[in-house]
This record gives sequence, C-alpha cells and structure tokens, in this order.
Amino acid sequence: MSEEIKPVNFVRQIIDDDIRTGRHQEIVTRFPPEPNGYLHIGHCKSIWLNFGIKDDYRGRCTLRFDDTNPLKESQKFASMIEEDIRWLGYEWTTLAHASDYFEQLYDYAVHLIREGLAFVDSQSSEQIREQRGTLTEPGTDSPFRTRAVEENLSLFKRMRNGEFADGEHVLRAKIDMASPNINLRDPVLYRIRHHAHQRTGDRWCIYPMYDFAHGQGDAIEGVTHSLCTLEFEDHRALYDWFIEHLPVPSRPRQIEFSRLNLNYTVMSKRLLTRLVELGHVDGWDDPRMPTISGLRRRGYTPASLRNFIASVGITRKPNVIEMGLLEKCVREDLDPTAPRAMAVLRPLKVVIENYPEGASEVIEAPRHPHKTDLGTRQLVFSREIFVERSDYLDDPPKGYFRLAPGREVRLRHAYVIRCTEVVRDEQGEPVELRCQYDPETGRGQAPDGRKVKGIIHWVSANHSVRAQVRLYDRLFSVPDPLSDRDRDFLEALNPHSLECLKECRLETSLGQADRDTRYQFERVGYFFQDAQSAPDALVFNRIVSLRDTWMRKSGQSPN
Repeated sequence: MSEEIKPVNFVRQIIDDDIRTGRHQEIVTRFPPEPNGYLHIGHCKSIWLNFGIKDDYRGRCTLRFDDTNPLKESQKFASMIEEDIRWLGYEWTTLAHASDYFEQLYDYAVHLIREGLAFVDSQSSEQIREQRGTLTEPGTDSPFRTRAVEENLSLFKRMRNGEFADGEHVLRAKIDMASPNINLRDPVLYRIRHHAHQRTGDRWCIYPMYDFAHGQGDAIEGVTHSLCTLEFEDHRALYDWFIEHLPVPSRPRQIEFSRLNLNYTVMSKRLLTRLVELGHVDGWDDPRMPTISGLRRRGYTPASLRNFIASVGITRKPNVIEMGLLEKCVREDLDPTAPRAMAVLRPLKVVIENYPEGASEVIEAPRHPHKTDLGTRQLVFSREIFVERSDYLDDPPKGYFRLAPGREVRLRHAYVIRCTEVVRDEQGEPVELRCQYDPETGRGQAPDGRKVKGIIHWVSANHSVRAQVRLYDRLFSVPDPLSDRDRDFLEALNPHSLECLKECRLETSLGQADRDTRYQFERVGYFFQDAQSAPDALVFNRIVSLRDTWMRKSGQSPN
C-alpha cells in the first residue's frame, strides 16, 4: 500500500487556531448522510475530512443519519453507509439519528412559536413558493403570519396528533420575507407526512426539515465544527439564526468547502437513482457507478480513494477533477503490491510445431518483479498456447514488435518463437498461428547474442482456466453529462462502458485466487474478482488499464 498523503488545508488551520486560542479543548465533528441511497465518491471527501480530523486531533465524530424524510429512506441504505465508512478505514465515536432528537426538535419548535418566531401556515406549497419572491424582488408575507401564539400552538399540536392531511398545514419560521437571502424568508420547519418511519414507526406524522434538524442536531451533540459543502453557504445564516434563538446546549460553527466534482460521471443521488431504477446499471454497486460500493466491487482500494481525496485537497474553490487522477491513484496504490499473473482476454491459438507433442514443463515466475517476499508462481509451458489476438498483425507498421509472418517474439518468462504459418477461416481471419521455438532461449536467455524487442504474454491451452472478464470504461461518453440543458443526461451514456469477454484464459494460479487480492494481469491492467465470481465460473473486473504506448500511438482502445 502506498504512503498516504498528510493532509493540510484551511479547515485544519481554523481548528489549529481554535485550539491555540483555547476556544475548544476537544474537537467534535459529524458526518450526516441521508439514508436514501448509497454513498458516492463525493461523500469520500466529507468522510475523509470529518473522520480524519477526529483521528488526528483525538476528538470525536458522530455518524448521524439525517432520517427526516421517511418517504425515501430505508434501513438498507443506512446499513450500506455504515459498511462503506468502515471499508474506507474509519470508525465513528457515536452512531446517532436525527430521529433520536424528534422530541427535542418538537420542543424547540414550540419554543419558537411561544417566542413569536414561528407560525402555522395553511397555504398550499404552491402558494408559499409563489410568495417567496426572487433574487431581486422581496417575498410576500403569508396571510397567516400574524396568527396568535395560542392558535399556532394549538394547530401545531393538532398537526402532531394527526388531525390534518398531508400538505394541509406547515410550520414556518418568522424571520424576514424581504431578506436578500431567500433562505431567511420564513422557511418551512415542519411538514405533515402520514408515512411510517423506519425507526419510529407511526409515532410521528410531522417531520422536521433538514435545515431545522441539522444545526440543532449539531448543537445537541456538541459539534464544534460543522463541515459542509459550498451549496450550504447561503444556509449558514439560517443555521446561525436557529442557534441564536433556541436554547441549544452548544454553539457549533459551520464551515463550507467545495464539493468533489468528477468528470465522466454524475454526483447526484437523484440522478444515480434514475440510473438504477431505469436499469441502465446493475444496481447501486455496479462497478461503473461512482458509488463507494461500486468502486469497491470494481476493485478500488480504500487507500487509493483516501489518497485521491488528499490529492484533490480541501479548498473553497469549485473545480472538476479529471477521472485520470483517480485512475492514477489506484495504479500507484496497486503497482507496488499487486501480484502478477498472465491472462489472455481474446485468445488466438499458437501451435509450436517443434515442441514435443504431449510434453510440458513448469516455469517458475515471480509473483511480483520487485517483492521477492511474495514468492513465485508456476507457469506450465506446452506445445499449444494462447496469445492475445492483438499481438499478431499480417502487415505490421513500423514500430510494431509483436508477432507477424516470419517475425519472432519472446514469450514472457519463456522462449523465443517465430511465426512460420497462419491458418485462416473462411473470411480470411487468422484462427491459428504455427510457430517454431528456440529451446536455447528459455528463462530469458539469448545465447546467440540476438536481441528480441517484443515480449508478449501467453497461457498454455491445456493448463489454463476459463473466465469471464468485464472491461469497464467511463459511464458517460462526455466529460460533463449535464452540460447540455436541452438534452437528458441519459443520452450521454457511454454505450461501450461495459464489455463482457466470456472466453478468456487465465494462468492456472488464478483458479485458486484469493477473493480479496487485486492482480496485475501482465501487459493488460489491474483486475479483481467480482462479487458474482465462483470457483467454477470465474469473473474478473478490470479496475483500471495499464498504459500501453503502442495503443496510444496507434489510436486503438486498450484491451
């Protein structure tokens, strides 16, 4: 595993100043996901920041589920979020839920009503929206804004008791309908939802809005630094207004940082949900998805994601990160430790005519070129082998050092062979190569002093295992799938984001491959066994390809 980058950022500088000035003795953060979908790589940034601060400052971090909307949330999503965080290498100090505080939040709402700072509005959501105003025009007061305190208290209690239908009333804060910050224009605090909650059942039929539950949850938990992304910057004034006007036990400080945007994908739970529900991907953990579960299934490592976030850094400047940086981080993490193996994804048969029929030999090859402690693996060499179809051309261009009629190439860890004949099908496509091998060139030797530039991988035809290999590419064919507002983002899906190769041949050592091990298929890329893989039906996912100078030069796609 590669060494992880030591974090330095403006948030930590604020924390350092707070500790130095004695403002805080203990640092407390929180990570507050909604259990309405799987976490994606954008959440890694907040996880890395909040839990990393907890670890480095020996503080506390609460995993608090924002379960305030029972229509979209489930325990299934909550359980997967816990699994993802632990897989990334973090542990929370306390597990909490916004629903733990429902009674306290209700009391806080009653306090605002008693203070004349909240009222029950009986308008429809459309009317409230129309009266909100615009960025350049102030809003209009609700006709119910002047309701008496006792009437508001009575109506709010009846809302809780289930006497009204969904949408019949809401509770709103009474702040300033002329405020230039639209979030302060009498925001809704509670709405009626006659829907069972996954934790509280039918105990409640009114649920707090996120803006009301979030800050008060922070205060109840003693959070010192409430870290969130920049889209909540305009909500900070409302966050502080609640803290100022409620009898909360502490005063958290909200700090915003830029969210993680990655090209060739989307980072919206709403859009990811559409991909899943419409069947464009194979569930939330599809290896093409930017979800943590999808990346885990594909074979990404926790360290590679943590190093990716550290490379991006924590700033206030919005930016879009290149997918190539993420791929670079996983290569750098895997290269020093991933065992090597040979796999032929598109087999082309080779018959070595001067090798004895029925004979075979065992070749010891290193499991890793630089880590002798990983030992060796056994390759079987025989008369019939498979090579990659792309390692043969009838009429090769200049600079091509693989097989061609009359040309020779070295088989990795084995002999030099020369192509002497090509067997073709009815369409004229090569189906078999006839070759001669030089028995004096085994184990990388070349006693006659000649140099062979080309080295290709191979597997024995009779001493290899079959497997399905899934080649994953970017989910979208354009860097920004949302750039064209006149087009549905689904139209930008990459039709070649998944290619399933079903007749691949792997060296025999992969037949007993460890399910948790990532491998480098020599000259091909890094691979990991899929969750659907079985001993009698191996399935490997490509995590990321290797750099291939010939493919880049020729403009071809990698394997």
